[in-house]
Amino acid sequence: MDQMKVDMIAKNKIKPSSPTPYNLKNFKLSLLDQIQLPIYGLIIFFYSADDTETNCSTDHLKSLDKYSYYSKRLKNSLSQTLTSFYPMAGRLNDEAVSIDCNDEGALFVEAKMACNLSEVLTQPDAELLNHFLPTNDPKTLELVPGCMALIQLTSFQCGGIAISVCLSHKLTDVSSLVNILHSWSSTARGFCEATLPPSPVFVGDSLLQPRGLPSFMSRQNFMPPPGKLKTKRFVFEASKIANLKAQVGPIGELYPSRVEVVSALILKVAMAASQSLSGSRPSVLFQAVDLRRRMKPPLPKNTIGNLFWLVPVVIKESTMDLRTMVCKMKEAVNEFSRIASKFKGEEGFSLISEFFKRREAFKEMERYSCTSWCKFPLYETDFGFGKPVWVSSASVAFKNTMVLVDTKLGDGIEAWVTLEEKNMFIFEQNYYSSIDSA
Repeated sequence: MDQMKVDMIAKNKIKPSSPTPYNLKNFKLSLLDQIQLPIYGLIIFFYSADDTETNCSTDHLKSLDKYSYYSKRLKNSLSQTLTSFYPMAGRLNDEAVSIDCNDEGALFVEAKMACNLSEVLTQPDAELLNHFLPTNDPKTLELVPGCMALIQLTSFQCGGIAISVCLSHKLTDVSSLVNILHSWSSTARGFCEATLPPSPVFVGDSLLQPRGLPSFMSRQNFMPPPGKLKTKRFVFEASKIANLKAQVGPIGELYPSRVEVVSALILKVAMAASQSLSGSRPSVLFQAVDLRRRMKPPLPKNTIGNLFWLVPVVIKESTMDLRTMVCKMKEAVNEFSRIASKFKGEEGFSLISEFFKRREAFKEMERYSCTSWCKFPLYETDFGFGKPVWVSSASVAFKNTMVLVDTKLGDGIEAWVTLEEKNMFIFEQNYYSSIDSA
């Protein structure tokens, strides 16, 4: 790993191409934003030299340094994009209830790695991926306290590149990230204004106003204790997912989704690993569920903010077959969908408060969480250099988490699983026997 370290070349602040109007200088977060931890959502795109050559090697560009061309195009288009997504160019206030839209800009880091892209793709290790993240460098974070967006462009010896995008979770969820990427990449490709994605919709405090939070609503109270963690990637090919679906069978008139069977299997194996070391106790899985389409009326897809909720699935049994587990997950989401539209105003605050009070009961359980990036068009992210050859999540700092990402063809799933190191050893053994028998 040490031989494949990234060398920083430059760090620049990218400001919006047009100043933010005075009446938009103070952006108030929603209550759903307020209760998020001040961490960054992370994603990395890898582009091969072959694809970038095809898209960029005109006679004019052959005389230029390709890396400089990529950097200039990304910076210029990001500057234009930040005009519409103006809070992303601001700084989070100390109280973490608003953003000072002061146009200080996003941080853009340029770096290089003394290896070929193929070396990364053939051994996609979580620790290695951390080298592509500007948020992994404490000195970089010290330069921009409260920064809402950090980008890193890394070049490889072969001519390939990696682009990592790190957005503050105080304002953006996965859907927001995709909206920003769509607008930025469309601008980078030189689309005219008429063909750009619709302008972002910021609901902010109009949905759920921020307020002084009682201590029981602090997310810090529910963070798992630190431990020696290990993050590993597990690839579920389409054929294996089809076998899992067949094993579960139809529920009602429909078979379960890819995400449901994969997350259920991972949870089942992770629970077994934990119980073999610590004995049996109840578990709870928190499923991230989008609120946009569940609100009445539904919110636009281009709505920016933390518009999701963590739906708990309590499992008291020490063992459970895959079908029963999937059914419990479906029941929890269906039950939540019946009240999701109430997540606004005072009624929304009451629901959220009640939920946090109930979470006290979860503190004695083994807690897991699952976030799915599946079905989002991440592999369509083309900045004018071609489409990515690989899109990856990165190492997660919290134990018992799973992040699910589509494979490039869209029919399989890559699961990034973070467990305590001792649990991961047992998890791997049980996982491979489970997937082989599926």
